[in-house]
Amino acid sequence: MKKTYILRSMMGIGAWLVFSACDQPKTTSSTVSSSPSPSVSAPKVVVYNAIDRGTFNRVAVQMDIPIFWIEDKNGNRAIDPNEVASLQFYPTQGNWVDGGRFTARFEEVYRQMQQWAKAPAFPKDLSDAEKTRRQLIIEELDQGQPTLVFSDFTKNSPQDKVLIRHMLAAAKLIDDLHGMQRGLAPLETQIPKDDPSSHAAFRRNWGPKCGAPKTEKNPACSAIPKLPDKIPVAMYPQEMQSEEGFCEKLAKQADGEKLMSPFVVVKKEGDKLVTEPLTEAFQDLSEKVSKELRLASDGLGAEEAPFKEYLQAAAQAFLDNRWEPADEAWSKLNATNSKWYLRIGPDEVYWEPCSRKAGFHMSFARINEASVAWQKKLEPVQQEMEDELAKHIGAPYKARTVTFHLPDFIDIVVNAGDSRHPLGATIGQSLPNWGPVANEGRGRTVVMSNLYTDPDSQLIRKEQAESMLDAATAAKRSSAQDPSLLSTILHEATHNFGPSHEYKVQGKTDDQHFGGPLASTMEELKAQTGALWYIAMLEKRKIIEPELAQQTYVDSLIWALNHIARGMYTDDKKPKTYSHVSAIQVGFLMQEGALTFDPAAPAVNGKDKGAFTLHFDKLPAAIDKMMKVVGGIKAKGDRKQAEELVKKYVDGDMVPMAIIAERSLRHPKAAFVYGLAL
Repeated sequence: MKKTYILRSMMGIGAWLVFSACDQPKTTSSTVSSSPSPSVSAPKVVVYNAIDRGTFNRVAVQMDIPIFWIEDKNGNRAIDPNEVASLQFYPTQGNWVDGGRFTARFEEVYRQMQQWAKAPAFPKDLSDAEKTRRQLIIEELDQGQPTLVFSDFTKNSPQDKVLIRHMLAAAKLIDDLHGMQRGLAPLETQIPKDDPSSHAAFRRNWGPKCGAPKTEKNPACSAIPKLPDKIPVAMYPQEMQSEEGFCEKLAKQADGEKLMSPFVVVKKEGDKLVTEPLTEAFQDLSEKVSKELRLASDGLGAEEAPFKEYLQAAAQAFLDNRWEPADEAWSKLNATNSKWYLRIGPDEVYWEPCSRKAGFHMSFARINEASVAWQKKLEPVQQEMEDELAKHIGAPYKARTVTFHLPDFIDIVVNAGDSRHPLGATIGQSLPNWGPVANEGRGRTVVMSNLYTDPDSQLIRKEQAESMLDAATAAKRSSAQDPSLLSTILHEATHNFGPSHEYKVQGKTDDQHFGGPLASTMEELKAQTGALWYIAMLEKRKIIEPELAQQTYVDSLIWALNHIARGMYTDDKKPKTYSHVSAIQVGFLMQEGALTFDPAAPAVNGKDKGAFTLHFDKLPAAIDKMMKVVGGIKAKGDRKQAEELVKKYVDGDMVPMAIIAERSLRHPKAAFVYGLAL
């Protein structure tokens, strides 16, 4: 009997790719064949072992091919049909396996990949400058290691599969929407059609500019032949964005608070600046997202009533730009009343030059039941955590009643829009950032528990740590997930403690005191310092063991060192928030003697000279002091002291940033790709 299989095309929910199980692979000269006995009539078995797994996945990225070699399950050093994933968010959809065998399409692509692995297939008539540009783009891509997030839904119900298809369609639309916010459409048409690497880099990086550490400041590294000096986003008048300090000028207008609202686009009408709601500025795509969300909600039953309510509320928000009702519905979801996690809408602001406008994003995931155990541990002390922090920070901040949900663990299916980062990924998030749900502590915090758990990521993290730490400190490092998850949980929880984005002192929020980029840095610094500070409290109350406490300190240090390696500023001088946070923390701990760097000490790998040592006996006091300083700056809106932290630790020479960067950047960063089976 002839079987027919159907794979969804990422070009839209209604587009399908149908292929037949009668397709048979062909034997090629580029593969090694082992033939059965001549007396037996059987197809030849083709062994695809001409390219090792690392090269295969790297070349697939360079050639913009939606395929990933998951692992060499049988250890035969050859790619087999049960080791392949087809990837989402590509302009084409892979058709690699049919009836347990590779398709003719796979064979064709494999031959092309073999040739590319020897030398990229550049056209012969390229200028020297164009050859250099394309080579730099390949270097840019190679600094990201393709890292698969794979979800298997083959055993889920038909209703689940309908929901998932609508979620995938919504994710594609959110990608398009955020691309419009960034003003990418006119630039995308400038990518040479015969240059797959530039198409791949443009999609990964959200634009033509290179962003990996070794190439981001090279003006010749670009996904288009002529990179403009400034790439204006679509959130402000284009002509204003070339002016020095245009963000501050807008904020100081008589109606500056309205102009800098996160959910509007600023436009010019004659000599007047006006605002337009996001859903009107991007009406066509917003309406399409709304439609997909309503269709997704239609198939849900009573067991998913809270999730259905959120889908419907979010669908309406994409029509009327009123996000607070959607936040209310979202705040009622938790790990016990739905098996799904979804956040869709405009939230974070780090992506744009003023750090004030919310970027459209989407995270769709399954609930991981491990979250329930951590919630039971932390829920009884959450008010105590707020009270202790308020007491430690001191006046003028006063403790609030906190009622937020403690972190839910989620297993990501897809990230889209502003949640799909070029390198790395958000592993914890507390939302919303504004409105009654945020102000009243009713937001939701999640930890993305299935990211960085793959063997490739674990090996890289181990090698990075062993190149920078001494033996005593490295001995406290754990390969288990708990230290990283605990740090993320405490980071996200701390966003809900102490003076947050909506806290006002002297009638002003942190954005108004510090300005967008510095406000973001100070809020994240508060959260990450809290992630360190609360460890001692939890250990004292026997909620965590001393061993886990030390492992979490080490994990947090490794996290900070890897962010420092990415550099402090973009090529257009915009601060990198987490790099600033990391440099301030590492510098502060070094100043207090809780962390030292000995240029003569051997790293644990036995190859590198110069190593960091954590002094666990001095850590609690140093962290105590840092929390009081950082919390006090936030509580008082003290911009001068915040700027002094940046000047001393970010722009100063206390932290050996060059050494950290050299060792960390030997390894590529994770560049997450997404695949699923339905």
